[in-house]
Amino acid sequence: MLKPKKLGPGDKIATVSLSWGGPGVFPARYKTGVQQLSDEFGVTVIEMPHTLRDASWLQNNPQARADDLMRAFADPSIKAIFSTIGGDDSIRTLPFMDLDVIRSNPKIFMGYSDTTITHLVCSKAGLTSFYGPSIMSGFAENGGMFPYMVDSVRKTLFSTEPIGNIAPNDDGWTVEFLDWAKPENQTRVRTLTPSTGWKFLQGVGSHRGHLIGGCFESLDWLRGTEYWPDPEMWQGAVLFLETSEEAPPPAAVLRALRTYAAMGVLKSLSGILFARPGGEIQPDQFDQYDKVILQVIQEEGLVDLPIITHRDFGHTDPMFVLPYGVQMEINCEQQQLTILESAVTN
Repeated sequence: MLKPKKLGPGDKIATVSLSWGGPGVFPARYKTGVQQLSDEFGVTVIEMPHTLRDASWLQNNPQARADDLMRAFADPSIKAIFSTIGGDDSIRTLPFMDLDVIRSNPKIFMGYSDTTITHLVCSKAGLTSFYGPSIMSGFAENGGMFPYMVDSVRKTLFSTEPIGNIAPNDDGWTVEFLDWAKPENQTRVRTLTPSTGWKFLQGVGSHRGHLIGGCFESLDWLRGTEYWPDPEMWQGAVLFLETSEEAPPPAAVLRALRTYAAMGVLKSLSGILFARPGGEIQPDQFDQYDKVILQVIQEEGLVDLPIITHRDFGHTDPMFVLPYGVQMEINCEQQQLTILESAVTN
């Protein structure tokens, strides 16, 4: 995997709208994300030609969305590309992607949720990309960005030191929805639920593997396409999964994991990381997801495979950044997760 160059103060970050045209619907929210990102990290944020277009226009023009991404990769003055927000139809941009452009111009690309589609495009091109916050969800956090997220972005994108231990967030998490159409909500800090840490469901010893995964629903849409990872990409991998705000039921997770088992994916893995469920799922329901994950893994006889759930990435905030293709170690005895290398270069 090609690693992109690290970010520094003054560098130029391009924003792209690859799915839903959120910036055109809630421009104030988008501008807050840009401002908070710029103020904290000292970077310059620019838009690509169609980033701010009307949401209905973007929906009808998937090629324009892909063209923005290709232009951002090809522009040597741009050091990184951040997704503005997720959605549900990034998959329609696939016919217009140019892997040669991505491969020839390695740079940081970051986003989450439906941006999973584009991450797998980058992976197919051989580029490390970053599953992390978007402009409107993460960087535009109400009342200021969460320190936990800021620290992860800084360690992962702005430093060539090994990322090291990934600690649980102890300051509380949230899925509270505050209407972005109401400007007064932007300064209202969302209510936090106390953190209870991660859950090590099973696993023995230490295991290492490269990171691959994404949003449960979006990743599953890629099955059968040329962008689904080749068998060798699953070999020894640490699979990370998170569910969207639509909150697919535990039964849907069980069925998809059984499909992964039938494809030979699960037996190839070095570990599974499952995020705290997104959407209107109450904490006392989280164990239902744990049970179905364990059920499928035990059906396959994988009793030593590490499984860690309730992780801080995805559709609950704050989140940390996961770099695709980078080596992680899971130490089951010490219950530690460590990213063993840097994800960027000088």
